[in-house]
Amino acid sequence: AAFALLAERLFAPRHWSGQIEGADAPLRDPNADIGENCRIAPNAFIGEGAAIGRGAQIGPGVMIGPGVQVGRDCVIEAGSSVTHALLGDRVRILPGAAVGQDGFGFVAGASGPMRIPQLGRVILQDDVEVGAATTIDRGALGDTVIGAGSKIDNQVQIGHNVRIGRGCVIAAQCGVSGSVTIGDFAMIGGKVGLADHVSVGDGAQIAAGSGIMRDIPPGERWGGYPAKPFKSWMREIASLSRLARGVRKM
Repeated sequence: AAFALLAERLFAPRHWSGQIEGADAPLRDPNADIGENCRIAPNAFIGEGAAIGRGAQIGPGVMIGPGVQVGRDCVIEAGSSVTHALLGDRVRILPGAAVGQDGFGFVAGASGPMRIPQLGRVILQDDVEVGAATTIDRGALGDTVIGAGSKIDNQVQIGHNVRIGRGCVIAAQCGVSGSVTIGDFAMIGGKVGLADHVSVGDGAQIAAGSGIMRDIPPGERWGGYPAKPFKSWMREIASLSRLARGVRKM
């Protein structure tokens, strides 16, 4: 609680600002840096001190926050918001995604939950893709990081301080709790839930609908709720099936 109060006073948020340059001009802050050959929709908003790299495409209704850095040849599609973030080259963000908003950080206070100021960023490395309606929270103190070449499907929630390695694939409707670490080239099926602070090793695979409560070693395949190594999970399902058939015969 003391840290939350102190951080709130020491780290003032940067607020949205903008200037209409003409009836059909983008809402572009005069201090934003726009690279060559960019295509920016007329109603896109670009905040103070933001930098948009050469050849980027910014769709209708996109909101780029103050100080955001967007690399070359990025595509940010309609209705997305990007704040407190650094984007590498060739990043693609599909419609309605939200990148860089505050994470879900609270501490018990005298009158109820007290918000802990979120001070980190989101870093999307080169060639990352973020699906439609996906949300990626900024870090609390450090950064939330998505490694180069990773692909995130639609409607995925990634909490604060998460670190995802290179070349990972995360299917739709997954929930990744805060401070989870996912190694390089991991593959995660749809509707997987990962508890906070767990670690998924390099090259691990997780079956759809699984619940991850503990660390997964590199290269292993896990499934189930709660998840366990794939062979153990299959044996358990087979045993339950045999028991069920036996009950019906009685």
